[in-house]
Amino acid sequence: MARPRKPLLSRDRIVEAAGALVDAEGLEAVSTRRLAAALGVSGPSLYNHFRTKDEILEAVADAVSARVDLSMFDGTRAWRDALHDWAHSYRNALADHPNIVPVLARGPGRRPAGLRVADAVFGAMTRAGWPPAQATRIGALMRYFILGSAVASFAGGFVDDEAAYDPCDYPHLGQAHLLAERRREVDEGAFETGLAALLDGLALQYAALPAAAV
Repeated sequence: MARPRKPLLSRDRIVEAAGALVDAEGLEAVSTRRLAAALGVSGPSLYNHFRTKDEILEAVADAVSARVDLSMFDGTRAWRDALHDWAHSYRNALADHPNIVPVLARGPGRRPAGLRVADAVFGAMTRAGWPPAQATRIGALMRYFILGSAVASFAGGFVDDEAAYDPCDYPHLGQAHLLAERRREVDEGAFETGLAALLDGLALQYAALPAAAV
């Protein structure tokens, strides 16, 4: 009988395997040797699709960006509502793949999905009447906030050990040892509090725009 043929190597298969490595072990885990072993191919065959490790990581980052919902920027939603829902969609995508955030933080560069995100946000803000320069700043501000929220957990940064927070040294951290077990509640609440504060501040600026600009 003929031996089963191996699935053809493709960019999508490489990106999927690299993404799994990044999720499990971090950016440094990605190497030609590790990917080739995971895919059951020889190392040099990867170079038919990607020239460097950085190109692979860029593609993994773009695959995450492609999961972000942009439908709220279709022109039917108020700019504030659209930003709110987009921020949650973006954070949810990053929450599943936090190890790729440092690559996304470099900016979209030439990544197609990343550029579509930037284009959608900027387009929605300018259509709503924000001046182009301010629309650019809003896109940057939102990206800083969302990416920062995905880098690490605030609540997870405290240990589940009451003795670690001696009230003689830290008089206001008597309940800090409880934060870790409430990680999701604390982190999601912090994100929503910060997002509301950002949007409230932007709403004040929007209301102060010259009538001709809105």
